[in-house]
Amino acid sequence: MHFWPFSRVDRRTSLHTRVGLLLTGLAAVLLLLLGGLWLQGTRNSVHEEVEAATRVSSQWLQAVLGEMQQLTPVERSERLLTLVRTIGRVRANVLVVQGLGEAQPLHVSPPSVYKAGRTAPTWFAGLLTPQFAPVTMRVDDLSLSLHPDPSRAVLDAWDELVALAGWALLLLMLLFIGVRRALERALRPLDQIMAALDQTGRGRFDTRLPVFPEPELARLSRAFNGMADRLKAAVDENVRLDTERELAERMQGRLEAERRDIARELHDELAQGITAVRALAGAIAQRTPDAPNLHGPAQSIVAVTGAMQEGVRGILHRLRPADAGGLVERLALCLEHWRLHHEDIALTASLEPGPQALPEAVVQVCLRIVQEGLTNVLRHACGVTRVELSVRREADGLLLTLADNGQGCDGTPSAQAGSGLGLAGMRERIALLGGHLEFTRPPAGGFALRASLPTSLEELS
Repeated sequence: MHFWPFSRVDRRTSLHTRVGLLLTGLAAVLLLLLGGLWLQGTRNSVHEEVEAATRVSSQWLQAVLGEMQQLTPVERSERLLTLVRTIGRVRANVLVVQGLGEAQPLHVSPPSVYKAGRTAPTWFAGLLTPQFAPVTMRVDDLSLSLHPDPSRAVLDAWDELVALAGWALLLLMLLFIGVRRALERALRPLDQIMAALDQTGRGRFDTRLPVFPEPELARLSRAFNGMADRLKAAVDENVRLDTERELAERMQGRLEAERRDIARELHDELAQGITAVRALAGAIAQRTPDAPNLHGPAQSIVAVTGAMQEGVRGILHRLRPADAGGLVERLALCLEHWRLHHEDIALTASLEPGPQALPEAVVQVCLRIVQEGLTNVLRHACGVTRVELSVRREADGLLLTLADNGQGCDGTPSAQAGSGLGLAGMRERIALLGGHLEFTRPPAGGFALRASLPTSLEELS
């Protein structure tokens, strides 16, 4: 239940209007209280005025009757009737002259000519009309009664109330208009603040507010500008880190490709040449056991080429290292590091890549997908509390799924600085391997990415 008269005002009404209505309502309540005090004072004034008029009228009648004491009763009665008919109405009283034993009065004061034909509303008259007892006097066979009549005083009070109500209504309207305009002028900077917030929300981190002359708004503008400075610095730092990471990964990829090319050349050219030389030297050694001048050098060539093969094999292992711990171990280390920094988000993982070793390129792409996906969860998902990672081997390759229960992006590049490059790079890496990447929204809500990757060198070639 709402007791305040403005509690039902539509919330879509502007703040200026609502505050203006509130202050106008408070002023109206104050005027109503003052009106109640005015009614009480006016009632007392009417009572005093009518009571004084009745007292004066009674004293005047007594004085007149005193002057008629030397007349006979008949003369006194005739003289009194002539007098009351001549004077008409006696101030705020109705004078009634009635003979003893007679049903009809001999004389009743005529109605007042002051504001004739008008009366105050009944409810208002009931509030202000005091109760008076008539004043009765006996003169021989006549009865004189003074009946107090406050109707004219009540009508004056009504006219005064109507005038006051009109002025009060006019003042309330002026108050509402003045308050609304004053608030519009005082709160005009709020439009600038809202525009700045909207621009910042759309990625314009260079938006700044002027320093307003009002102390409160000046503090607000300084706080907003400081927040915008810190936000821009953080975004620039993220962009720089992402750029450096992308550059480092690209350089690392080129180095790995160059090392693989060198290793392949060493294996295909040098290693095969050494193997051929060793085979020839061994054949010569087997066929010339009785020719020391050939058998000895052939044995030496076999030993030297064997040492050369071991050296080339060591170089190849250094150029193309084996899987450092495997995909499961490296993913587990990455996930554990992420959990330590984001304990408020539950991260579960199901890692079943199969017993066969995966190519280093596939392992690297898997790690990059997980890292970029977890970064996007923090950057773009709202209200996320749970992240699930699944890696399992299927008949047609390796399937990686990363899903969260937040409000994720739809896969399109964001308008914010520092976003979009990660997804593009992820697509490029998977495409180079001949894989497939897709984004979905599960029926239960949230966001999920699914990546299909090959699992053998033959598929990569």
